[in-house]
Amino acid sequence: MTAPSKTPSKLVGSRPSIWRFSAVTLAALYFLVPLFAMAVYSFWAGGTSYDFSAYIKIINDPQFRQTFALSAQLALETIVISLLLVVPAAFWVNLRAPGLRNLINMLSTLSFVIPPIVLVSGLTTFYKGPVWLISTPQFLVAGYVVLALPYTYRTLDTGMRSLDLQTLSEAAQSLGANWLTILWKVVLPNIHSAVLGATLLTLAIVLGEFTLANVLLFNTFAVYINYIGQTQGTPAAALSLLSLAITWLAMLGLLRFGNGRVQAAGK
Repeated sequence: MTAPSKTPSKLVGSRPSIWRFSAVTLAALYFLVPLFAMAVYSFWAGGTSYDFSAYIKIINDPQFRQTFALSAQLALETIVISLLLVVPAAFWVNLRAPGLRNLINMLSTLSFVIPPIVLVSGLTTFYKGPVWLISTPQFLVAGYVVLALPYTYRTLDTGMRSLDLQTLSEAAQSLGANWLTILWKVVLPNIHSAVLGATLLTLAIVLGEFTLANVLLFNTFAVYINYIGQTQGTPAAALSLLSLAITWLAMLGLLRFGNGRVQAAGK
């Protein structure tokens, strides 16, 4: 008797790889083709001429630097406040009050179902804080913290749930550590990836948020992008690519910084 051919089984085994390759290729084309077309358009100077005039115009615009610096500052403040609020809350819920997890999850997702225009209306109606705060762009941080809460809490909660917090806390307390020391020197180093993920998500949200800043009449980076998009052609495409590149560079910088901290701590 002749041995059965193995060709069909090889073909069957290769089909998943072909489908995966095709899916990845289509997804890459879906994202890269529009970016390529926008990049070509950003260099167009009329007729058959292509140059860097749109990029030079955007970079030389003082509002470009001012608005990006403001949004970066607001992003940093939002990240710090979010971590200070959410890390202890997620730690306590996972360690002492797991029964409250469903309630906290529901509260953290309210910003998904409440439109930003309703959020800004509530901020201006019910929050009558000091004039030195509500008259400055820092007032936006309160809204940004709420918008970033679903991503921040769920990311940190996932990191916390991967740890044996009970054992870690008891071991640290047996060595004389207080709760602040446990959070800073025991919990945070073990959820480094979750903290970094929450930071990157918050950065992207703040840099791209438009509604709050526009309604409250603060000229942030997203408002500037919208203004350029409505008034100019090729500079708008150039600015979109620049903003994308700046965001990715900022994220890569955070990743490099975070990985460097972990390697230093490991040594």
